[in-house]
Amino acid sequence: MASRRGFLTGLALAPVAFAVGCGLPEPTGIPGGGSRPLPIPPLAPSTVGDDGVRRFTLRAHSATTEILRGKHTPTWGYNGSVLGPTLRARVGEQVGFTITNDTPEPTSVHWHGMHVPAEFDGGPHQMIAPGAQWAPHWTIRQQAATLWYHPHPHGATEKHVYRGLAGFFLIDDESADTLDLPKDYGVDDIPLVIQDRRFAANGTLDESDPTDIGLLGDTIVTNGIAGAHLDLSTERVRLRILNGSSGRLYNLALADGRTFDLIATDGGLLTEPVALQQIQLSPGERVELVLTMRPGEKLALRSLPITERAGIDRATEFGFDDTFDILELRAARALRRSAALPAALVPIRPLTAVSTEPTRTFDLQWFMINGRRMDMNRIDMTIPVDTTEVWSVRNNDNWPHNFHVHDVQFQILAINGTPPPPALAGWKDTVYTGSGSTYTLAMRFTEYTDPTYPYMYHCHLLHHEDQGMMGQFLMLAPGQQPAPMPMMAGHETS
Repeated sequence: MASRRGFLTGLALAPVAFAVGCGLPEPTGIPGGGSRPLPIPPLAPSTVGDDGVRRFTLRAHSATTEILRGKHTPTWGYNGSVLGPTLRARVGEQVGFTITNDTPEPTSVHWHGMHVPAEFDGGPHQMIAPGAQWAPHWTIRQQAATLWYHPHPHGATEKHVYRGLAGFFLIDDESADTLDLPKDYGVDDIPLVIQDRRFAANGTLDESDPTDIGLLGDTIVTNGIAGAHLDLSTERVRLRILNGSSGRLYNLALADGRTFDLIATDGGLLTEPVALQQIQLSPGERVELVLTMRPGEKLALRSLPITERAGIDRATEFGFDDTFDILELRAARALRRSAALPAALVPIRPLTAVSTEPTRTFDLQWFMINGRRMDMNRIDMTIPVDTTEVWSVRNNDNWPHNFHVHDVQFQILAINGTPPPPALAGWKDTVYTGSGSTYTLAMRFTEYTDPTYPYMYHCHLLHHEDQGMMGQFLMLAPGQQPAPMPMMAGHETS
C-alpha cells in the first residue's frame, strides 16, 4: 500500500454516492467502502539561503489524472497532475517563489487569506503568460492559519480551478505550536479539499452550461480523487477542510450525528473549541475540525441539505437539496491515545466596538456589487493605510452569494444586527451571505501601500466572480494618489 504521505495520482477509483432531491434515502456510504486511500498532498520542498528567504518552486502545467476508475481525465496541477503541494512557513519568515506557467493559457497564483503586498497578491493584475515566470516574495505577518492558493484570472478563474489548480498554504506560529492539538501532518493532521465535478462519458471534465451558481458537479472529489477513504491510527484527527468548489455549498456532518469540535476558521484558531453537529461551508471558506473516533469503526463525513435557504428561489437547482458522502473514515482496531482538546486556544482582540457605524456598504445582486460589474481599469475605492473600517455587506438577491476580501482577515460584528454564532466569531476572509441578510464586518488595513496595484473584493462563487461580481481597491499612504496600472503580458481587460 502506498504511503498516505505521498500524493497519489492516477488511482483507479469509483465515484462517490450521490442523491439529489428531497425524500431520497440517505446514502449508506461510499461505493465499495472507499476504493483507495485519501491522497495527502506532499509538503512542498523549500530551501533557505544565506539571505534567510525560504524559497519554493511551483510549476502549473497540464497532465492527466485517473480521478474516476478507468478514466484518464485531462487536468491541470502545480508540480503534479492535479492540485498542488502544501506550502508551509512560519510567522516572521521571508518567503519567495519561482512560479512557471506551462499551461496553454495565461493564469495567476493568488494567496487566498494572505496578508501580502498588492503587487504580489496574484490577482488578475499579476497574470503569468504561457511559458513565463513570476517571482513574488514577502514576509509572513499573520497568525497560524490554514490558507490556500489558486488562480485568479479575470473571466477564467472558475475553469482554471475546476481543472485542478489549487493547493494549501499552512502558516505556523509559536502560540499554535504550544497547544496540545493534533499536528502530525498526514497522520492526525489532514488537509482535505472538497470539490464537485461533472464528467463526460470519456472521463473528460464537463465545462459546459454552467447554471447561475456555476459548474455544479454530480461527483464529489476529495484531494483530487473520487471515492476515497482515510485510515486513522489516532483517537483524534484534525481535518483542515477547504471548500474548493466553484459554486457548491456543503453542510458537513458525521453520518451518525455525533458532535465534533471546530477549532479554527479561515484566519486561524478560535478562542476556544466549539462543539457542533453540522457546519456549512461556501466556496473558499476553510475550517479546522477535530473528530474523535472509536477503535475499529467506520464513519462517513457527509454533506446534508443546506438549511439556510430563505429567499433562495431555486434551491434544488443550486444543489441545496443534495445529500452525499464525502469521505469514509476508518479507524484502526487499536488507536493511539490523543490528548484532550485544550479548553482555551488563542485570544482574539476585537478590532472595534460592535456598535461602530459602517464605513462602507456593499449590495450583492446578480453579477454586480453596488450595481456595477468589474472593470479592470476602474479603482472602486481607496483606503488609507493603518485604518480600521466597518463594511456592511447585504445579499439583495434570490441567489446564494458570499463575500471575500483580499489582504485582510475580518471579524463579523453582526448578522442582521445580531452577534454572530460562536462558529463565526473568529477570523474570516470569506463569509456566506444569506439572501436578504446584512453582514457587518470589521477589518484593519495595514502596511502594504501601493498606488498602482489594487486588491480585490468579490463573491467567491467563481462563476459570479468571472461574470463581474468583483471590485478593486488601493491602499494608500498619506499623500499618495492612484497611479496608472501597467498592462502586462497575458492580461486582458473586460
